[in-house]
Amino acid sequence: MGRDLSGTVAVITGASAGIGEAIARDFAEAGVRLLLVARRADRLAALAESLPVAVETLAIDVAEPVSAQRMLDTALARFGRVDALINNAGIFRVGTVDSFDLDALGPMIALNYEAVVRASYVFARAMKAQGGGAIVNISSIGANLTTAAAGVYGGLKRAVEIFSDSLRVDLAGTGVRVGIVAPGTTATEVFDHLPAASRPGAGSPVTPLLPADVAAAVRFLLEQPEHANIPHLRIYSSGQQH
Repeated sequence: MGRDLSGTVAVITGASAGIGEAIARDFAEAGVRLLLVARRADRLAALAESLPVAVETLAIDVAEPVSAQRMLDTALARFGRVDALINNAGIFRVGTVDSFDLDALGPMIALNYEAVVRASYVFARAMKAQGGGAIVNISSIGANLTTAAAGVYGGLKRAVEIFSDSLRVDLAGTGVRVGIVAPGTTATEVFDHLPAASRPGAGSPVTPLLPADVAAAVRFLLEQPEHANIPHLRIYSSGQQH
């Protein structure tokens, strides 16, 4: 039986769909109060209405430099504290040397890496001041795979993992824990821009992970006793071969 999370407060980015939505639903079942962050206000509102806990929503672009402080300020204004930050928002773009869209490079760096760093620092400072908390950054098994056409995405996820490990060491002894959940191929709308034949599960007997599987892994990290910190947790589909 894990640590009781009921009554704690979590901030989840990219919460309007996919893994972020699944984390919100899983946390709500555990009694966690939530600040849900994403760009799509209508989806956030619909999700909030469906959850059996106190929920605040914030429709912003997480990649904007001011967003990290806005998230913290909103959580503190509504709940008075924040116990967990889940940096989940991200963009998935791949392409060969000849086909990669260079205009996608800046937005990917801003959201997949810089936003994670900014939010982690802003929330870590507040968590240190209150005497504890947890930061979970969603990575990918792509961070440790050398795959053609996925160098930018994998490289940014690897950077998130190195940053997260460094932050964990930096915060040792403060009561603030830092961990990474790195899922394998997961069926979410992040792949919707790809041709149908290239999406998870298409033409393959291997069943991809579901967002709920990843959400359960994130909750597992937070349910550890306060003196325990799981820095890396990878979760694969049982049929995945890489």
